[in-house]
Amino acid sequence: MVILREGLCPGLTADMVCALKNNSIETVVDLVSSDLEEIARKSCVSYKMLVAVRRVLLAEYSAFPSNGAELYEELKSSTAILSTGNRSLDTLLDSGLYTGEVTEFAGAAGSGKTQVCLSIAVNVSHSLKQNVLYIDSTGGFMASRLFQLVQSKTQEEEEQVEVMQRIEVVRVFDVYKMLDVFQDLRCSFSQQVTNHVTRNGNSSLRPALGRSWSFVPSTRILLEQKEGCQGNGTNQRIATLSKSPRQPAGLCVALEIGSSGVLEENPVLSKEGL
Repeated sequence: MVILREGLCPGLTADMVCALKNNSIETVVDLVSSDLEEIARKSCVSYKMLVAVRRVLLAEYSAFPSNGAELYEELKSSTAILSTGNRSLDTLLDSGLYTGEVTEFAGAAGSGKTQVCLSIAVNVSHSLKQNVLYIDSTGGFMASRLFQLVQSKTQEEEEQVEVMQRIEVVRVFDVYKMLDVFQDLRCSFSQQVTNHVTRNGNSSLRPALGRSWSFVPSTRILLEQKEGCQGNGTNQRIATLSKSPRQPAGLCVALEIGSSGVLEENPVLSKEGL
């Protein structure tokens, strides 16, 4: 909020500022939303001068109007959709990860959050030839696991090196370092944020970062171990869409993590199909 002060615009003198403040007009918003005839009468300031000052302030501090079609064209030109490398997951995300949004993968320990993020990072680096910033806040990142995924994409050593070089890993172990990283890169990176889960009083799963965080991600996916998969040689997960600006909540897909950590293709499931 802009405070009225001498020199803020031509014609706004110290005497005028003082007279306006004596009548509870202290900010630009106060002035442009007030009845100028009444203010002129109460403050003994020239009505003509008040109109001139308000016109300048409106031109300086008001947002220029734009129609919906213009905003839509701007959105199309500034938004990219990044494939995760897995068709089922892309379907759940309405084609992939949207730049400019926060996509959250939430799940209990062992639910596959790290593997999904590593797979996405490798696909973006290998297939899309884009740089990736991987923020490790738990110390669980393993370069060997990342390299296994890269090897599943290409056997060419030179290409493997290029893919690995495009993935930058930053380790942060406190909130201040995390904020520093986000602050430095918020204008040039969309963020992928994973979240652990806890249980409500009724034993249902919920993200662990709390209610205030729940409003931050545009899209949230809950990862869970598929029942009956342990011990039979399979490693399947169920990915459930719990929040999305484009898709109905409750959509599910099955994800299978191969022996090398690669996300295998699986048919899309509905909520009723589980």
